[in-house]
Amino acid sequence: MPLGNSRAQALIAIGMLTALAPPSAAQTAGVPDFSGLWGRDSLHLESPASGPGPVVNLMHTPGGTQDMNRLVGDYNNPILKPEAAAVLKSRGQMSLDGISVPNPHQLCRPEPPPLIFAVQFAFEMLQQKNEITLLYSHDNKVRHVRLSQPHPAHVVPSGQGDSVAHYEGDTLVIDTVGIKSSQISAVDWYGTPHSDALHVVEKYRLIDADAAKEAARKHDRQYRVAPRPNPNGIALDPTYKGKGLQIELTVEDPGVFTMPWKAFVTYQRAQGDLWEMSCAENFHEYYNGMDAPVPRADKPDF
Repeated sequence: MPLGNSRAQALIAIGMLTALAPPSAAQTAGVPDFSGLWGRDSLHLESPASGPGPVVNLMHTPGGTQDMNRLVGDYNNPILKPEAAAVLKSRGQMSLDGISVPNPHQLCRPEPPPLIFAVQFAFEMLQQKNEITLLYSHDNKVRHVRLSQPHPAHVVPSGQGDSVAHYEGDTLVIDTVGIKSSQISAVDWYGTPHSDALHVVEKYRLIDADAAKEAARKHDRQYRVAPRPNPNGIALDPTYKGKGLQIELTVEDPGVFTMPWKAFVTYQRAQGDLWEMSCAENFHEYYNGMDAPVPRADKPDF
């Protein structure tokens, strides 16, 4: 289903509202300014310096980088319950057999956290008085996060879940619950599953420019040796001298994980424009000779 028009209309509406509204949250004294375009040159989640972290790829190229053509998540990671480890191992074998493992990103479905951080190169943040709007580079994904409001007493599970935010000093905290699971649910490229109990906390902080560049270099070395092509209209700004942005993710899901775990995503200022993109919903996987499963609800929503 084409998404470009809906995103364009959303941007026009936001622009009109911003022109008429009082100063934004980012212009209020004491609130950090995260607004604008942020990008990175590699996908996937960054592991913490210590403690439980995200699943990583077991497959490497002869040059030592992660093999993106063979996505076999480490099913021995202690964060995984046995049932989740079995699912991940099965999906890894599919990748080794040359079968594309369907996930929400590939099938144009909503991308909840932490998956959206693992599969997107760039995003733009709009800080408003009552809402944080996040616009992502690939397939025009959009997240609307209510500011300084609680979750509903009864959250209806949805593809992106229910997200609320607040500021803690120089940190923006986004809390997401109510993320609906399905047979293609994943929190990463490797197919690590999640249940309806998935709970994600995102903490956004501005960090020193050199620290952001070093974190990016450390992460990038795992995945590539050559510069990344620019398929989404976004490139890092080589002239920018200001701070970088780092997001700390805390992920918990008692239905899948044995413990909460952390991951990081580091961004630098980007230049360019978010392209208008259309994601065609089509479960026919012609390149591997089989169809991806059509998501089905276990019970009616209404």
